[in-house]
This record gives sequence, C-alpha cells and structure tokens, in this order.
Amino acid sequence: VYHELRRWDDAVDTMEQALEMRRDLFDEPNDLIATSEFNLGRLLKDRDPDRAERLLSRALASFRATLGEEHGYLGYPLQHLSMLAMRQGRPTEAVAYARRALEITRAALPSTHPRQGQLARTLLDALEAAEEALTAGAQAARGVLRVNAPVSYGIRHLADLWAPFLAQHPALRLEVTLSDRAVDLIEDGVDVAIRIGRLEQSRLIARRLATTGIRLCAAPSYLAVHGQPEHPRDLVEHRVIGYSYWAGGDDWVFESDAGPQRVRVQPQMQSNNGETCVAAAVAGGGIVLQPDFLVDQALQAGALVELLPAYQLPVLGVYAVYPSRRQLATKVRALLAYLTEQLGASA
Repeated sequence: VYHELRRWDDAVDTMEQALEMRRDLFDEPNDLIATSEFNLGRLLKDRDPDRAERLLSRALASFRATLGEEHGYLGYPLQHLSMLAMRQGRPTEAVAYARRALEITRAALPSTHPRQGQLARTLLDALEAAEEALTAGAQAARGVLRVNAPVSYGIRHLADLWAPFLAQHPALRLEVTLSDRAVDLIEDGVDVAIRIGRLEQSRLIARRLATTGIRLCAAPSYLAVHGQPEHPRDLVEHRVIGYSYWAGGDDWVFESDAGPQRVRVQPQMQSNNGETCVAAAVAGGGIVLQPDFLVDQALQAGALVELLPAYQLPVLGVYAVYPSRRQLATKVRALLAYLTEQLGASA
C-alpha cells in the first residue's frame, strides 16, 4: 500500500521490519527471507544502489539454495541485478545476468503462461541494452542523430541528459525536436522517438525505458465550489480539462474491484499540451487527468488534490521507438544504451 501511495520511506521501513521478523523466525535462509530481501532490494534500487545490489545478490543465493538453480523465481533478482550493473557501467555483468534470467524464465514458464511473454520481453530489452552498451563502447558513434520527444517530458526529463551524452560521443551531432504529436519516423527522418502511453501495433521497434502513473486531480478552489466526485460516473457532471492526444479520447477508464468503470467525459477545455492542462487545473478550471511527472509537484505543494484514489488508473510506458533492429546504427545503439541506463526501466 505504501508503495502504491508513493510513500517510499514508509515502504522501505515496513519492508525492513518484515525482513528482520523473518530472519528472527528462521535460523536458515529460505524462500520467505529471500522474497523479503528481493522486495527490499527492488525498493532501494534507485535510492541506495550498493545496498540494493547486496540484498538482491543475497536473495539470488537464497533462492538458489532453497529452490534450485532452475527455479523461475531466480529470474527476478537476476533482472534487477542486470539493471543495476548497467547503471553502474558494468555492461559485461549486465549481459551475463540478463542472459541467465532469460534462460531461466523461458525454461520455468511454459510459452502459454500469461507472464512468460511479458517477462521475456522485459528481459530481452535488458539484454539488448547491455549488449548495445558493449557495442557502443567498442565503436565510435558519429554523424547526425535525430531524436523526437514529447514537449513536457523532453524538457523535464531529457534536456539535462543531452550534454553528458554528447560528451561521451564527441563525433556525434544531435538534433532534438519536441512535439506531442506522434511523428512519422521514416517520413520525418527521425532516428529515435520517445513516446509515452500504450503503443499501437506497428512495424516500429519499441524499447521501454521507464513508466509513469496517471493521476486524476483538481485544485482545492475548484472542489470548494463543485465538490468532489465520489465515483467515476460523477465526472460527467464536472468541468473537465481534456488532453487532445489522450489515446482513449474522451473515454476514461478506471479499474476497481467491481471491474472496469468507463466514463465518457465532456471537456469544457482541451489542449494538446499537458502543462497547459495542469496550469488550467491549478487555476481552478476543472478536473485533469495527467501523468505523475506533470502533477507530482502541484500535488506535493497542495495546489492540486488527487481524486478517486480507490480507483486504479493505467501505468504508461515511456518508450524509445525506432524503425528496425536490423543493422542498427552505432549512434542509435549508443543512445538506447544511454537512455536505458539513465532512465532505468521499471520492472
């Protein structure tokens, strides 16, 4: 619950208590202790990488000792150890961890298992990223690299990454364009596009870099006048600020124990820019549905209030999209390895 509420300190404290309780209960390592070590290591991956690596390594050793070398559970700590090795500039180790994780996952889960495809895709992405880091390190990236990204995400999360990337690749020239409209990579001559959301099927290749949650919010001033919605269906009676490029259009879907709740809203205002939508909501203009990275600051400051927290909203992937895996240019490999390392794909 603390993890879902993004109360990271409380989540870590609670997981540490659970780990200590299990260590007190059992004299020898077992799969319960290993599970707590894995969960705590996963939580600490971005906050304390060294401790996270120690915990994940212990979890891996415990799973091996208690469950055997081929048990599917081994794939989970191996996956996160691969990601940590990538972030810390150890691509050779990252490749070894990812390959072993992929072997175990494919052997442990039948191809028809619903989790097999998802885990295999995640591990293939991790393996590709690690191998690309090795390739990029061996060859010089050169020429013009054209990147397209959404406006707000490009400013908030990518802008300060470009200078260090170019410092690593001085023979490269970078052209970055920002647009919330999905560009045609082939027609517009774009090498890599950053896209957020659930991608439609296409011939393009997508590498997941990170994830972002979605929040339903409104300003206290708006709620003081119009009240809070108690159920998704109440949104049809409220002023809504819509995002023009939202994949579902005016259909917003909320998950609950009773199943999906689909609501067709009627926006009083629409914009093709998320920051404009958020600013309008902060000013009391209505209810907005926007990603974490755009609303977190306003939520922490009290300028916005989260609505309907009992209902789940989708988690969106942040992807690097490119035309083909075949004969992938060194400059593209270098960027994919760099962004995977910097943004740290969520598992």
